[in-house]
Amino acid sequence: MKKYDLLITGGTVVTPSGPIAVDVAVTDGRIAALGNVGADAAEVFDARGLHVLPGAIDTQVHFREPGHESKEDLATGSTAAALGGITAVFEMPNTSPSTLTTADLDNKLALARGRMWVDHAFFVGAAAANLDELAVLERRPGCSGVKCFMGSSTGNLLVADDATLLQVLAAGTRRVAVHAEDEARLQARRNIVEDGAAAGPALHPEWRDVETATLATTRVLRLARQVGRRVHVLHVSTGDEIPLLAANKDLATVEVTPQHLTLSAPECYERLGALAQMNPPIRSADHREALWRAVADGVVDVIGSDHAPHLRAEKAKPYPASPSGMPGVQTLLPLMLDHLAAGRLSLERLVDLTSAGPARVYGIAGKGRIAVGYDADFSIIDLAARREIKQDWLASKCGWSPFEGMTVTGWPKATVIRGHVVMREDELLGEPAGRPVRFQETLPRDGAIPRNAGNDP
Repeated sequence: MKKYDLLITGGTVVTPSGPIAVDVAVTDGRIAALGNVGADAAEVFDARGLHVLPGAIDTQVHFREPGHESKEDLATGSTAAALGGITAVFEMPNTSPSTLTTADLDNKLALARGRMWVDHAFFVGAAAANLDELAVLERRPGCSGVKCFMGSSTGNLLVADDATLLQVLAAGTRRVAVHAEDEARLQARRNIVEDGAAAGPALHPEWRDVETATLATTRVLRLARQVGRRVHVLHVSTGDEIPLLAANKDLATVEVTPQHLTLSAPECYERLGALAQMNPPIRSADHREALWRAVADGVVDVIGSDHAPHLRAEKAKPYPASPSGMPGVQTLLPLMLDHLAAGRLSLERLVDLTSAGPARVYGIAGKGRIAVGYDADFSIIDLAARREIKQDWLASKCGWSPFEGMTVTGWPKATVIRGHVVMREDELLGEPAGRPVRFQETLPRDGAIPRNAGNDP
């Protein structure tokens, strides 16, 4: 009988102590040993010339199921994730129906079973209709927490007024994820784009301007401070928000997207049109550089893709009828690895933003680092590979990416989830076996973890 199920040899392994040349041994889906293991294993992965990173976790994706499966579904979205080196995803609640109840959450978990390639959890949306249930819902197995939309975006979830937002923040204890755009200002400025077809999506950052973001971020920080609730501000897009968030790090954590770190206006709208349209918008290069300074200064905690696919035919509608959102789960790591190659961040910082950071912010159990006892989740990377992002590599149903045609340095060569190699050299292996992510704050009160708790399909 083999001593280990999987042995990864010859690679540079990025551990909490830094990159080191060690073997990684896996038993029963968890890391069993690090070092010169020299033992037999049922499967050996030769990682010579490659870097073994903790499995990347994308904590903001919209996989559109149920209700909008023509754009994406749990199977195709998770295929894109696995091909991109992502080992776990958190899916957003603005589906149809919205994820508002125990039944909605359980339905998504049932839809995921046997169809999702990566581990997963689902957000519950905050709404006036479910305020009394939020504290219970956020602790359900497979729930990544509560998501609150302060400004209207894709879907019908909206918490626009301070009174309801305060009730949301007062209900429960886990960190609340927030889309921070001020709805009153969006409505007041709607006239800017009512006749926007001629100017097109270039008007998007003018309508959803910097003040729309800063007003909302200021409001949610004030209300979170009032009730002592932790918040995670999603897809931060402006340099003006960074000092506000830095001054409130005891309560607030910060996400930025690869899109906001890579694209800039007006060039992206001139080149891509509505394919560059998202909420909050891609802004000018000075805001992009401010976000990079926030990455360097440690203000940013997480990189999330905000994967939000729409079909090309929908994007072709005259602005502002064109929907906001772009795919991104499959390109998150290639883009960030390219930024790594360009010297914009270190390897250790990249790992913190894509694995340790998500685990820390959301209290994920057993993921986010390469250490004995943790889930054997790995994103195995060739830092030197130069690849063009091509349409035939993209797995999302929408069939496009704003980064198509871009050549990047750094590429995911394999995705390993709980000791199973699910992707190698751009090919999926085996069958979909993603499982619900476990969370520290949803364990029994005595801290005891029943055998395989949260892991069995």
